[in-house]
Amino acid sequence: MTTGTAHSADDEVCISPHYRPRFPHSTLKCVGRPLYRSQQARDYACLLDLDPKVSAWRCMPQPIVNDSGARNPRHHYVDFAVETESEALLVDVRSPDAGIVSWIARLAEKQGYRYQVVSLSEFGGGPRLQNARDLIRYAGYGAPLGDRIRILAVLEEMGTLTLAECLSVVRESKPMPTIAMMILMGILEVDLDEALLGPETVVRRAAK
Repeated sequence: MTTGTAHSADDEVCISPHYRPRFPHSTLKCVGRPLYRSQQARDYACLLDLDPKVSAWRCMPQPIVNDSGARNPRHHYVDFAVETESEALLVDVRSPDAGIVSWIARLAEKQGYRYQVVSLSEFGGGPRLQNARDLIRYAGYGAPLGDRIRILAVLEEMGTLTLAECLSVVRESKPMPTIAMMILMGILEVDLDEALLGPETVVRRAAK
């Protein structure tokens, strides 16, 4: 099942006014318009883009409507439909005490999804989120072939480089966007969880 099947309506008038573009505006794996109902949801999407298990995600600015047949059926907004290598998820970015909307969980399962609630306290700690935000702003930037070859050739010889050393190798384009995009493309590898990215961050060629 694709993320699109989780939409309850396609009409633009159904889009909640709370959903809007938020910084950083670039995305890597988003399908459709990137509209978010909170900055916390936008931050979580940065992590989705850098999660190798996630193949695609879609914002959900239309409500999910309870199919109970009631005259005035309940509706609920979730943040994302996410496709991973093993399952499809409907993700709600909410406060820890908000709880699970039981009928959403049942409806999600009926449509082939697992309903998941996540909170900022679960993903906001440590440097990974800030590193993801810093990198994803460069999504879509073109890393020229010549610069890619230069960096990979030096890494082949040296094994590792610092981030500052990688920047000095770039000749044909802007250094930071080029290195960032090579990380996002899975060509280069850095530890996003150890510390904030800086001059001494160790850069490796990603495992083949």
